[in-house]
Amino acid sequence: MRFSKALQSSPHSHPSPDGELIATLLPSGIVIRAINSLEVFRTIKLSPDLTTGVTSFLWSPFSTRVLVSVADQIHVFSAREGDFHGTARIPPSAAKSTFVGFGATDHEVCVWSPFGIKLTLINFATSKAIEIPNPKFYTAASATKGRSFRVRTNHLSLLTRSSGKDMISIHSPETRELERSWYPDTIDAQGLVWTPDGKWLVVWESSAQSPRVLFYSSDGHIFKDWSGPLPYAPQDMDFQYGAGVKTFTLSPDGRLAAIANGSTCICILNTPSMVEAMRLRHHPQAIQPKDTLQIWQEQTTLSNTGAFSLPVFVKATQAVTPQWTTLTSLQESASGCNFAKFDCSSSLLATRLEDAPGTIWIWDLPSSDLRAVLMYHTNVTKLEWHPTYPELLLMRCEGDSYSNLAFAWDPLSHGPRSIDMAHQFLETSSGKTYATWLRTTTESAAIFFTDNATCMLVSLADSDGETLPWRENSAPVSPVSHESDRDMQSSPRLASPLEYAEDSINIDVDDDDYASELDDTFHFRKFISH
Repeated sequence: MRFSKALQSSPHSHPSPDGELIATLLPSGIVIRAINSLEVFRTIKLSPDLTTGVTSFLWSPFSTRVLVSVADQIHVFSAREGDFHGTARIPPSAAKSTFVGFGATDHEVCVWSPFGIKLTLINFATSKAIEIPNPKFYTAASATKGRSFRVRTNHLSLLTRSSGKDMISIHSPETRELERSWYPDTIDAQGLVWTPDGKWLVVWESSAQSPRVLFYSSDGHIFKDWSGPLPYAPQDMDFQYGAGVKTFTLSPDGRLAAIANGSTCICILNTPSMVEAMRLRHHPQAIQPKDTLQIWQEQTTLSNTGAFSLPVFVKATQAVTPQWTTLTSLQESASGCNFAKFDCSSSLLATRLEDAPGTIWIWDLPSSDLRAVLMYHTNVTKLEWHPTYPELLLMRCEGDSYSNLAFAWDPLSHGPRSIDMAHQFLETSSGKTYATWLRTTTESAAIFFTDNATCMLVSLADSDGETLPWRENSAPVSPVSHESDRDMQSSPRLASPLEYAEDSINIDVDDDDYASELDDTFHFRKFISH
């Protein structure tokens, strides 16, 4: 394992989606570093009112721009070349936006208003904005569940709700004008998504209703209405008559869909035919290790100083039982799978049960077998498959003793590998920590790790001969100096000041004259080509 030098960070520091740059919002402005050299690539000066009270700091989908939003302003800057600066101003009388994010392209920004009043789509390429009323989901935690962009064409599908009815609308990729809309046969839809090939639009019903997943064609016609699995065995009755869909996820190759509810059964559908391909009856009370199933248990010991040592994982040789949640008399019982995600090869599926949040189950889909079980002493709060390296999983756990830890697992490792950042940061870690995979092309995978003051890159390389995402400096690593970083910001690659912005538009989010009105009939205005 190899560590880069420590760099100045902040609560707003993120690697770019393409894994080439790091953007950090500092009091002096935005500092963008090149990962291959760890040197400052570009700086963007900001006015003082943009460095405090920040609500969003994001990379665009294709890593060419960064977004900074505060209560009454949204700014988009060029991250690589040019002096582009787009501005959207929100009147002081308007309520604070609940969520701001990029759309399908680097020049489109989506702004959700409180209470689902409207969704505003800003196009910085045309300096125009369009408003769509009544998005069903509008908070930071749920907004993306109600919208999906079709691959290749960038059509927007949006789930709205008015007068107690769900509605799906399809919007043009160029203007975002309404092309068609229809009422899905749902009582309380909980999400929609295009399949990776763009052929089908999938909508699933609330877990409070009976299990139901609807597959629509691009012109709004129903292709498949999945209403739960056939009861092959007595234990399957929980899926058919229990809670509805709690988790729905598609594999990256678009061939499989995982559906879970309040039971311990997960159904895997073959999406080309929309029929059940396999059924994972997992999560027994006691798990027996075997040749094809590895069970790894966390083991924590006390050091001589009385502090907890670095967690290690021991391979179980006899049957073990996961740590199930103990409820008090005031807590409601929760069960079923609340997380399921495929790796980038679509061959492994990681799942987690709501009533056993410290246990991770890894499924081998070609064989329909349980491949590994990873058991922690505390709740696992983050599961992230590597975007390009197959079968490589990153995990984080809750609790102060785990704040500087991350865990990486792959089928050939001897249990999860503990990545301890506490001894790498030469100053005590401050605030909330964050870790994510870097999208790199090097031989070994790498992780971006940051707290409120310092960030660092970690390579999982096992030998000195492996290529790192960054160029090694022969000088020894020294404590991070914020003053030295400020000196480096006087780079010649300095972005233009705000007053010389190329593009600036103003939006009145309280304007009631919506640019797009949803149809309340099944009239399709135009067909989308396949």
